Amino acid sequence: MHGFPVLSLILAAPFIGALIVMFTPRNSYYAPRVLSAIAASISLLASLYVLFTYNWHAGGFQFEELVPLIPALGIQYHVAVDGMSVALLILTAFIIFTGVFTSWTVPERAKEFYALLLLLVTGVFGVFMSLDLFLFFLFYELAVLPMYLLIGIWGSTKYIVPRGVFGRMFQELKVGTKEYSAMKLTLYLLFGSAFILVGILAIYKVSGQFLPQNTFDFLQLSSVHFPREFQRIFFLVIYVGFGVLAGIWPLHTWSPDGHAAAPAAGSMMHAGVLMKLGAYGVVRVGMQLMPEGALMWAWLVGTIATINIVYGALSAMWQTDLKYIIAYSSVSHMGVVMLGAATLTEPGLNGSIFQMVAHGFMTGLMFALVGLVYEKTHTRNILEMGGLGKRMPGIATFFTIGGLSSLGLPALAGFVAEFLVFLGAWKSHKWYWLIPAVAGAFFTAVYVLRALKIIFWGPFNEKYKDVPDAQGPEWVSLVVLSGLLIIMGVLPFLLLRPINAAAVELLTTIKGVLP
Repeated sequence: MHGFPVLSLILAAPFIGALIVMFTPRNSYYAPRVLSAIAASISLLASLYVLFTYNWHAGGFQFEELVPLIPALGIQYHVAVDGMSVALLILTAFIIFTGVFTSWTVPERAKEFYALLLLLVTGVFGVFMSLDLFLFFLFYELAVLPMYLLIGIWGSTKYIVPRGVFGRMFQELKVGTKEYSAMKLTLYLLFGSAFILVGILAIYKVSGQFLPQNTFDFLQLSSVHFPREFQRIFFLVIYVGFGVLAGIWPLHTWSPDGHAAAPAAGSMMHAGVLMKLGAYGVVRVGMQLMPEGALMWAWLVGTIATINIVYGALSAMWQTDLKYIIAYSSVSHMGVVMLGAATLTEPGLNGSIFQMVAHGFMTGLMFALVGLVYEKTHTRNILEMGGLGKRMPGIATFFTIGGLSSLGLPALAGFVAEFLVFLGAWKSHKWYWLIPAVAGAFFTAVYVLRALKIIFWGPFNEKYKDVPDAQGPEWVSLVVLSGLLIIMGVLPFLLLRPINAAAVELLTTIKGVLP
């Protein structure tokens, strides 16, 4: 360890916060909320310190901490961050900070809710900074499993009328209920985790052939040139495992149901951060440890990504439930992330990582807004709304900012990310990727502008004449996340400098195996 263990502080703050919150009095309204806000603030301030002190000229992994845990098995507490990790730490820190304020009015069992939320984000922080694949997997599981309880207890149910050939089955499975959505999400993610575990154990087993001892240490594994056949098989295993959480088609169907059923802060963490764990895993474990496998399967990763972009956007166009619109848009935008990575070009990979952060802030803002709209109107059906901008000018303004970032308006974060990804697709000479990706951006503009017009700027529905605008702590997440989308759109170099350092290092590794 060199200097103050700032990464351990980022990791420990929400975990200790969760433990303290669980011991607060059940009848205390402010204790769990204030304690959670303090824990999130500590992680946020420490993450900002890492961002502004990270030496992007030097690049590589910095702020390293290493403590042996089980030396005989090569397991150790080894954390550090490079440019990609720094960007994702910032994303996670802001999402949990704003998520605490978005959930300020959670009606029941607040301390359990906040404890699970802080436990979840502890796992996310651990994944983004862990350089030991064993701990990486443990943190990954810690990040995804609390969503089952967050959705199953505090989620919402949408009744779906059973119809057609599968109507009886839908009725028996209780499709649309929060319990169904929670179980579906958990089973899908456990399916993906099985692939990840097999891939990590295979890497550990084979590493002993090239190193003095079998190890889970990422830095040691990065020096190993795994056999070509091994990379060909296990890159695909890692891609499928992490790809489930990244929402790749056709393994994405858990995502819209999970998004729609989750409480507002759960949706913010789910779409804003958890889906990024999947993309991060593909890039970090798959591409960096198995560059030949990445080259061999790039065509598949890119092709599925374009399907995600177009399919997600077209699906969002046909939705009338506001949460499902944002949910399917996340499937589409995660396709942009995976497409940028598949181009294996500097602008494409920069755009992929930047899109993880931009989409995280954007979708966090949108789900916070959806939660507020539903809380005040008691509906998510956009066809029942109308002219809400007259009663909710603040919410309407921030919703417009989020929507315009989603469709890629210049001077907002979404434009920077999509432009870099499209440029990477062009440089890779994959016009059959570029054309559907651009078409997806057009479809995004259609459903975003349609939703904005119907909800906020259309004829006013007198039913909502007494609906209030955002109030008190509700403003915090809206102002912070909207401000970040604007700052990243106007000053993208704040994140692109550390991101580019990581992208160049990864591409150097991949180009080193080119014939």
